[in-house]
Amino acid sequence: MTDCQGAESPMELYEKLTAQGDEVRALKTAKAEKAEVDAAVQLLLKLKVDYKKVTGQDYKAGCPPSENSVIPDNGPAADGADDEDTVDPWNVSTTNAKGVDYDKLIVRFGSSKVDQELVDRIEKVSGQRPHHFLRRGIFFSHRDMHQVLDAYEKQKSFYLYTGRGPSSEAMHVGHLIPFIFTKWLQDVFDIPLVIQLTDDEKYLWKDLTLEECHRFAVENAKDIIACGFDVNKTFIFSDLGYMGACPEFYRNVVKVQKHVTFNQVKGIFGFTDSDCIGKISFPAIQAAPSFSNSFPQIFGSRKDIQCLIPCAIDQDPYFRMTRDVAPRIGYPKPALLHSTFFPALQGAQTKMSASDANSSIFLTDTPKQIKNKINKHAFSGGKDTVEEHRKYGGNPDVDVSFMYLTFFLEDDEQLDKIKQDYASGALLTGELKKILIETLQPMIAKHQERRKQVTDEMVQQFMTPRPLNFNL
Repeated sequence: MTDCQGAESPMELYEKLTAQGDEVRALKTAKAEKAEVDAAVQLLLKLKVDYKKVTGQDYKAGCPPSENSVIPDNGPAADGADDEDTVDPWNVSTTNAKGVDYDKLIVRFGSSKVDQELVDRIEKVSGQRPHHFLRRGIFFSHRDMHQVLDAYEKQKSFYLYTGRGPSSEAMHVGHLIPFIFTKWLQDVFDIPLVIQLTDDEKYLWKDLTLEECHRFAVENAKDIIACGFDVNKTFIFSDLGYMGACPEFYRNVVKVQKHVTFNQVKGIFGFTDSDCIGKISFPAIQAAPSFSNSFPQIFGSRKDIQCLIPCAIDQDPYFRMTRDVAPRIGYPKPALLHSTFFPALQGAQTKMSASDANSSIFLTDTPKQIKNKINKHAFSGGKDTVEEHRKYGGNPDVDVSFMYLTFFLEDDEQLDKIKQDYASGALLTGELKKILIETLQPMIAKHQERRKQVTDEMVQQFMTPRPLNFNL
């Protein structure tokens, strides 16, 4: 397929984009060579940028451009200004070495920035120092968090909901981010938590059997439990196990399904006519845990308890849909706290992939594997030679080792000093990598020890529908 020319109409570009999207899906289905798939994806991204330039709108599958959607050409844009980050539940990519432009994403998604005022308010209401994920802007965006705090101040509680799509046995450190933060929220607010394992989703999207997906869900539950959640306040469930056993949950799924049209899910998620019907109906299953009466064993028939969802921002499309539907079926809108993406070792242009062993530090990695992966694959913001680095300094904003330390090094003063020393050239790339290695090795070793203590009986206990201890 040739690159688009400036003279092409919006409709011609739209048709090219649709065809290229189909080609990417066909290559992935056929398990084509990675290089061939990557090339097809890059062309798709380029076509999306060209489409945005011509129409002024993001490409949406199933939503052709209107006849008057051409925007005037006001001359060349600033270099890189039109590069559009791709962020959806299945794809995250950017051309910027610093990663996704989260300020632009807030505007595009219509959420609100987690500013200092909100961080200070969380501290005041919870009575605890804010988690470093909040202090450092790792959880950077929200929907209705002030409303949750208003209610909490009036002794009206809420519950937490987060999840995991179990696509493999081993999770990587990036998968821990929402769980580490959710545990902190559970502890400081003393509230119940539900964790959805979307084994049904992975069966629909991946080349896996139902049995494999459910087995991965149970294995991933062990890593989640190892984060230290309180069994008396936490319910973990697999969609394949829970939905058939809980009529109330399924009734909420059906309510959501009735109030969302096929055109809406095509517009939100980019589904096409060739996608299986399971994918089209799945967003309603991810929406249902947002409503308290989906868990009658915990909340009884109460449908007025608000839900707070900590998640990475690529999951937001599901909950924009949920928030649109909620008032129409008589439920409160869920509130959200969005995190940034945990970058791949090779750089912040993409998030980690569980299918590429060298893009991630896995929770099963040995100390030696952690050291080798960081030394060999972690993208550096340093200069080419020691002399140049000492003279000009490194760039911590694109250095993956420094990015990882912002997630896992808890000492703010130490982190600031590392940043200053690296930027000034006093700290070399190898020394920065060594600090990261020495931070991650004991953290992952401790996690592995805790996971060993998680028995099948403990998993069964967490995954059994039952009352939880809390005061609402």
